[in-house]
Amino acid sequence: MRKLAPACLWMVLCLVLCPALSAQEAPPIKFEKGVTEKHVMIPMRDGVKLSAYLYFPKGKGPWPVLMEQRYASLRGKGSRLSFAEMAGHDYVVCVVNFRGSQISEGTWVGYRDLQWGEKRDGYDVVEWLAKQPWSTGKIGTFGSSQGGYAQNYLAVTQPPHLVCQFMIDTGLSLYHEGYFIGGAAKPERFKGMDAVCRVAAHNRALMEEWFSHPDYDEYWKDEDCTLHFDKMNVPCFTVGSWYDFMCVGSIQSYIGRQHKGGPNSRGHQKLYIGPWLHGRTNKGNKVAEMLYPENANFDVIAEMIRWFDHYLKGKQNGIEADPNVRYYVMGAVGEPGAPGNVWRSANDWPIPVKETPYYLQAGGKLSTTKPSTSGSFTQLIADPLHPAKIEGRGFPGARDARVVEEQENVLTFTTDTLTEAVEWTGNVKAELLVSSSAKDTDFIVRVSDVYPDGRSILIIDMIRRARYRDGFEQQVFMEPGKVYKVGFNIGWLSQIFNKGHKIRVTVASTGAPFYEPNPNTGEPITIEFPDKVVVAKNKIHHSSGQASRILAPVNPGK
Repeated sequence: MRKLAPACLWMVLCLVLCPALSAQEAPPIKFEKGVTEKHVMIPMRDGVKLSAYLYFPKGKGPWPVLMEQRYASLRGKGSRLSFAEMAGHDYVVCVVNFRGSQISEGTWVGYRDLQWGEKRDGYDVVEWLAKQPWSTGKIGTFGSSQGGYAQNYLAVTQPPHLVCQFMIDTGLSLYHEGYFIGGAAKPERFKGMDAVCRVAAHNRALMEEWFSHPDYDEYWKDEDCTLHFDKMNVPCFTVGSWYDFMCVGSIQSYIGRQHKGGPNSRGHQKLYIGPWLHGRTNKGNKVAEMLYPENANFDVIAEMIRWFDHYLKGKQNGIEADPNVRYYVMGAVGEPGAPGNVWRSANDWPIPVKETPYYLQAGGKLSTTKPSTSGSFTQLIADPLHPAKIEGRGFPGARDARVVEEQENVLTFTTDTLTEAVEWTGNVKAELLVSSSAKDTDFIVRVSDVYPDGRSILIIDMIRRARYRDGFEQQVFMEPGKVYKVGFNIGWLSQIFNKGHKIRVTVASTGAPFYEPNPNTGEPITIEFPDKVVVAKNKIHHSSGQASRILAPVNPGK
């Protein structure tokens, strides 16, 4: 693991140093429109107090309240200006840190005390806000990523004064979309969460608790909102981003609430998906290395205020009559006349498509024709101490992926040059036929749009740990040399691959530090990387009887 140490150390140091500064009182800002800022400690049902900042509009009120929960610092200048901008639309804005994070009291337990257990911190904040003399008693919530998860947990607890929600790049299940994505843990990444905690040791204790539950068991079901859609009972506007693995959470939140939610939830959801990376204020047309047309710009705060004005102030601004789903169909950039790069509307999601197999072939080919040869495979080495590299902490989408693809032990399977444009809109799945010399190993699958100049623009990727190929509830190890099917969802997209382009599928078994290496031993995964590791000799089979393939959501009508 010596090769990984510098990257991991740099990441941890950044996380440790930045919150240390943010815990200090931030310099005063003179906000526009007479907005003022105040710090309060909000009491929970067990006496613990959470740190919160209130932003008041000019005037006497009372006003509706907008609330966000997060563990990250609330003291950055950009965040404070954003909160003040929202308050300037005649709302009180309350932003509060999770229990045990930053300077909030209590023990850090991640999201657990926001949920439907003995402590219900989100519920208590909403009801405290509703009782304040400057509040109308109508509360709306907002937030992205951690602030999206928090809203899903909050919705299940049904605080009486919660009226509506606005989520961006959200999640539902911390096992599946947080701590054990694809069954693969990221201990080095989550060690860095020490930095957001009031007491760093609380994070290590929580990590020990997580790693004592490596499978999706009752412990993790207690943090899975997908089991409780029927208790979500408010309208919600959900924003998702194509270049974000958490797009799965945004889409499933919409589907679950729209079809399985309570009476105030069903039929009252909106879903808006654009060509963006994970985040909140980054929904513009410049996305990593891609420059989309101006129509890709999305004013998040303007749409948020429009949503809240309708539900919290009763304004008839037409937002309820907007299409249920609006999604951006990505196309080639820099190619005049290329199809795509347009917004479409739908009554629901997903849209009807034709699931079409694209088969991995010998020689790195990708084709809709099934292989006809027998015994064909490509070998892939997974060496935990010398992994292939995928740099960075965030998903490197909308960037040229050749720096990853050209490495040893990274396989690419590419179509011939397309003679006609092809649209994929929906969920892309992998069905790999694999064998290995090891009891356990990982498989990473990526999908890229290859431009005529050779750029391979990454759109989606996902990992699957082989021990969880039959589901996350139990570990089933491989027998050396035996062929197994490893099937999993790679991600959601809406992409028109233009004429003259190629479609590429990349397969690897390592990609550090983004995906922390599997020791391949089959032993329990530990917080500290073990001394014992195994080099796995993996085979990706692509023969007539064992045909690895990608299942693509082809839209035949476009």
